[in-house]
Amino acid sequence: MIKEGYDETLDELRDVHLNISEWLENLQKSERERTGIKNLKVGYNRVFGYYIEVPKGQIKHIKDEFGYTRKQTLANAERYITEALKEKEKIILSSEEKSVRREHELFLDLRERAADHIGVLQKNAEIISEIDMFLSLADASESLDLIRPELTEERRIEVSQSRHPVVEQVMDAPFVPNDIEMSDDIDILLITGPNMSGKSTYMRQLALNAIMAQIGSFVPASQARLPVFDKLFTRIGASDDLISGKSTFMVEMLDANHAIQNATEDSLILFDEIGRGTSTYDGMAIAQAIIEYIHERIGAKTLFSTHYHELTDLENHLEHLKNIHVAAEEEGDSIRFLHKVEPGRAKSSYGINVASLADLPSSLIKRSEQILNELERSNGAQGLNNDFNLFNIEHLVQESHPYEDIARAIERLDLDEMKPIEALTTLYKLKEDLKNRR
Repeated sequence: MIKEGYDETLDELRDVHLNISEWLENLQKSERERTGIKNLKVGYNRVFGYYIEVPKGQIKHIKDEFGYTRKQTLANAERYITEALKEKEKIILSSEEKSVRREHELFLDLRERAADHIGVLQKNAEIISEIDMFLSLADASESLDLIRPELTEERRIEVSQSRHPVVEQVMDAPFVPNDIEMSDDIDILLITGPNMSGKSTYMRQLALNAIMAQIGSFVPASQARLPVFDKLFTRIGASDDLISGKSTFMVEMLDANHAIQNATEDSLILFDEIGRGTSTYDGMAIAQAIIEYIHERIGAKTLFSTHYHELTDLENHLEHLKNIHVAAEEEGDSIRFLHKVEPGRAKSSYGINVASLADLPSSLIKRSEQILNELERSNGAQGLNNDFNLFNIEHLVQESHPYEDIARAIERLDLDEMKPIEALTTLYKLKEDLKNRR
């Protein structure tokens, strides 16, 4: 507890037992010279304490004038003690005990002295912590190219070229910034777009801008004008609570309820994919009801992302709701994420396209497309059509080449952008995949 140099007495006591190895080494050297026994050793164990060990073959060289007293007999050696070694052992063992006692006394004294200055110490700690916080925020503002936000009493949100300060640091590709705009009369942004396109990131960007602005930090944007939020509620990601017997969907509903029961018109709500943990119609119904409730009863600024494209029709019925989407482009059976947020609804959920990126079998992808087309024709009301029987599935499997997914993986490679080591690693992986299928 106590640093060296604080107390001279403590330093002396510590020196005795902390530097014992050096003292033992010097004693061993001097005893070898005095007795002429070159392989004499000085050691210590917890049972017998300190000792001088002499091999059986060298015992004949021990003389009475050495003052050695036998202490322990071993198979190949004898251990001895001297009066000088006994005294040193007492000093060493007592010094360790005394140093611990002395250190405790010094600590108690220091504690009593500090008690007289608690107010000053606490004030200094508070000042130092604030300075540390401001320096950290200032350093981040410069290194991350942050700007000073404007906090207003209005309900408008105007954030230009918003970025995610963490995601952009770990991405290999340049981060695509986006504007976040909500006028006075727009309370809900309904966000559609494919998986992995950036919907959740876009929502988190607004939350981070709001939090950073309200703690006095600069924010990751080119310009930011924000209201002061009294609370922030999020329901993002999927998690369960198995110990309490709560499913993922139940946890989602509990989180949603907490937001709905506690939010005000001055709050910020982020809901990501509410309703996905149950059947399509149940989930869609719950999602729509939640949107309507927030719109009519709460009026909080809300970002609500969804894959239920039917919900985008709410823009025609709820005056304070606006559709936006994360743009993407189809390239054959594949998809290219643009990560750019634009007005209006997404053309599709692109779920099958994303599934193809995971290299699912091509027959499975084709079957999914057939089922989707049939469901869209029947508007999902009649379920699966009997025309899609096992014969069709077997026919699709027979048409599929056994290595088609590997071929598609090769086609997607951007050889001009790959580093040599990346190309070699990819080639080894493809070779291993082929080997495992034979």
